[in-house]
Amino acid sequence: MKTKLSIHTWLPMAGLIFGTVALGFSSLFVLWAQAPGMVTAFYREAFAAIFTAIPVFFMTRKERPFSRKHVIYAALAGIFFVADIAVWNTSLFMTSAANATLFNNTSVLWVGLAAVLIFREKLSYKFWLGLTTAFVGIVIIVGCDFLEHPNIGLGDFLAMIAAIGYAAFFLTTQRCREKLGVLSSFWISAAAGALFMLPICLLTGNHILGYSSTTYWNFLGVALVTQVGGYIAINYALGHLPATIVSSVVLLQPVITAILAAIFINQPIQPNQIFGGLFVLVGIYVVHRSRLKKPVEEPQPAENEVGVVLADKLD
Repeated sequence: MKTKLSIHTWLPMAGLIFGTVALGFSSLFVLWAQAPGMVTAFYREAFAAIFTAIPVFFMTRKERPFSRKHVIYAALAGIFFVADIAVWNTSLFMTSAANATLFNNTSVLWVGLAAVLIFREKLSYKFWLGLTTAFVGIVIIVGCDFLEHPNIGLGDFLAMIAAIGYAAFFLTTQRCREKLGVLSSFWISAAAGALFMLPICLLTGNHILGYSSTTYWNFLGVALVTQVGGYIAINYALGHLPATIVSSVVLLQPVITAILAAIFINQPIQPNQIFGGLFVLVGIYVVHRSRLKKPVEEPQPAENEVGVVLADKLD
């Protein structure tokens, strides 16, 4: 059993901060790439799978042979995730980076609703209070955006649709993680997502090749900095810090994105984004806390395995 380090240990906290900032850069890489959302989604998954293939192969030896059923769950999770980021990438060109990131983080709300409607779970009043609070914030942001610029309102809705896709990813990831370690489930999901998105890009007339070197560097950035580096750093922090601390800091991702967007791409933060965003963040936090359960003992992956899938939205 691993020895838990103090919450004040600087290395896990540094990893947590780095990971959250890395996630905050995701939208900037997409905008800097200036490529169709589907193409960026394909390269994000493909590069992540390619550059982690060798370490994953050697670090997951003890898990093989894999359960066929759980490999299928991992592949489905990858399809849901790549669909999520394809829609989210598209929304970035129709609304602000701050809005797209904020609304995509509402996935925890959809997971909770799925627990009620599909799995018949009984949720506490805190869940419904948080859900109501978050939706008040959504109405404030989307309503003001739509009245001022209808296209921005549409981008907000696309980001929320993407969040539903991520909720499906999270639910299927829960199932595949019953038998697969975090690294193996991550790699299978990334590879399946890339293979799923490639023919869709081609059938919809989106070119895979022929982009500038700047675009390819940004594809590589979103794959390695956000998809791999961000997830590894945050899951490293999860191994040494309480989940409540980690999840609370990760919820600051929309705030970090808003600050980064204001600095690097000159996207100003509007008053309705601040006011409504506070409602959404508080609502997400309350919902997340209402669904936290006491940890249970489960089989551990190989001792040298590093986690790369986090329960909360990590776009």
